[in-house]
Amino acid sequence: MNEIVNYLDELIPDPKCELNYQKDYELLLATMLSAQTTDKRVNMVTSILFKKYNSLEKLRQARIDDLINIIKPIGTFNKKANNIIEIAKKLEQVGDIVPNNREFLESLPGVGRKTANVVLSNLYNVQCVAVDTHVHRVSIRLGIANKNDDVYKTEAKLTKKFKEYNLCRIHHQLVLFGRYYCKAARPFCENCKLKSICKYKSAR
Repeated sequence: MNEIVNYLDELIPDPKCELNYQKDYELLLATMLSAQTTDKRVNMVTSILFKKYNSLEKLRQARIDDLINIIKPIGTFNKKANNIIEIAKKLEQVGDIVPNNREFLESLPGVGRKTANVVLSNLYNVQCVAVDTHVHRVSIRLGIANKNDDVYKTEAKLTKKFKEYNLCRIHHQLVLFGRYYCKAARPFCENCKLKSICKYKSAR
């Protein structure tokens, strides 16, 4: 674990969430929208969405067809447009804040454990790891998780292995490492300092 953490610190010394947001609820909505698409594409649509609808009240009153038109580039837009309005309505029940409450967050439409972890980690520094496709892939390649492990088991293994470290930081580093270095196709293996423990490199 020290070897992995030291290399991630060297490679990604200032890890940050790549979703653009200025308000807490914007992070929640952006993370929900990011399912099955890229952060870059989400940022493209939220730059329009959050400018036109700059409050939860405006989002609650938004026309569904207008929201669909704005977020169409990210896919599954019908469902996600409905989720935006429903989440805005649900947040009214808790004073228009995004609470530090996992149970509440996971009760919101389109919000699962991964999204809740991203929100809790970034807004409240809750020590947790959100397992997306990048984190899952890297975990398997580094032998932390098995290829048959689901995201919940992978999260549990990461939490246990890295319990002595800052999980919020590790989470962002693993995401960025998988996104830009240990990519699904054509990963940069030759110069990677973790190739001696990498199952993917060994298999190749």
